[in-house]
Amino acid sequence: MPAPADAAWALLQNIEAVAGCMPGAKITERVNDRLYKGTVAVKFGPASMSFRGDVEVVSFEPANKTLHIVGKGTDSTGGSGASMDLTARVEAIDAASCNLIGTSEVSMSGKAAAFGGRMIDSVADQLLKQFASNFAAQVQAKQAQPSESAVPAAQASVPAPAAPTVASQPKQLNALVVIWAVIKDWLRSLFGAKRT
Repeated sequence: MPAPADAAWALLQNIEAVAGCMPGAKITERVNDRLYKGTVAVKFGPASMSFRGDVEVVSFEPANKTLHIVGKGTDSTGGSGASMDLTARVEAIDAASCNLIGTSEVSMSGKAAAFGGRMIDSVADQLLKQFASNFAAQVQAKQAQPSESAVPAAQASVPAPAAPTVASQPKQLNALVVIWAVIKDWLRSLFGAKRT
């Protein structure tokens, strides 16, 4: 991440913002500091699935900059289910950059599992790449915002213009686009390895 570890950790603790980095995901309700409700929209060609469920913050470890969350949900028809156990931590590289390291275990049942099959690991890798890119962009955007203390006292009483907001409706995850990206990467690895 092109940002200090403290800045990345501050964003990682904001569950709503973290969910917004995942394509198709959105937090819809904050029940309390540890429990959230949310949705994930997935599209497989002409078919769509919308999962609703809970996200529980199992632990925050500020000393290690580590977050552990568990999410569970079912689709609107009840024919599919999914769960995720995620641990993420921020490790400083230097004063201006850090690594975001995550491990997750995802299980799916019903129709969702049938779509995944053997490609689920590759699809998950593509999703994590998109998530990391979105997360890095959010951290950079937060770093670029001028702090209130930097405003001269004479101008402090003048309200600043509202910053443009990101659309609240999450973009639906198009699984076919992700799968196509996985296939292209696989083909590149097959044919690219032969070029010397």
